[in-house]
Amino acid sequence: MILIAIAYTIFFILPFKFKREITWLFMLLGFTIGVFFDFTIGGGLFDFFKLNDTDHYELFDFCYYLIFAPFSYFFIYFYDTFNVNKKTFNFYILLWVIVGVIMQWVFTKLGIVEFQNGYEISYSFAVFLITQTFTALYFELIRSRFRVLKNI
Repeated sequence: MILIAIAYTIFFILPFKFKREITWLFMLLGFTIGVFFDFTIGGGLFDFFKLNDTDHYELFDFCYYLIFAPFSYFFIYFYDTFNVNKKTFNFYILLWVIVGVIMQWVFTKLGIVEFQNGYEISYSFAVFLITQTFTALYFELIRSRFRVLKNI
C-alpha cells in the first residue's frame, strides 16, 4: 500500500507532458500487462506463483495490479524525457528490466509474491524484457502516428 501511495503521488507531482488519452492508454497498458501475465503464468495456465498468501484472487491482489499502471507511465515518461533513440534503446530497456526484477525480488521478500512449481526469479528477466520492449515499441508506434505531447 505504501508503494502504491508513493507511485501515485509521484505520478501526480510530475508535470503532465502527454495528452490525457496517451496518459490513460499507457496506464491501462501497464495494468493490463500485469493482469495478463498474472492470469497466464501466475495463477492461470501455469500456476508459477501466487499473490499474497493464497491461490484465490482477493482485494489485495487488485491493489498489487494497481502498481503496474504508474510504472508503465513512468517508463514512457522517462523514455520520452531522455529522448531514447536507436543507440540508447537497449540500455534503457535493460535498465527497466533490472528494475522490474528487483521489484519482484522485493515483493518475494515481503511475501506478496511466492514462486511455486519450479519458477525462479531469473525467469522474470525474459518476461520483463518482452513487456518493456513491447511497451517502448508501442509508444514509438503511437508517437509516429499521433501527437502525444500536450504542448504540440
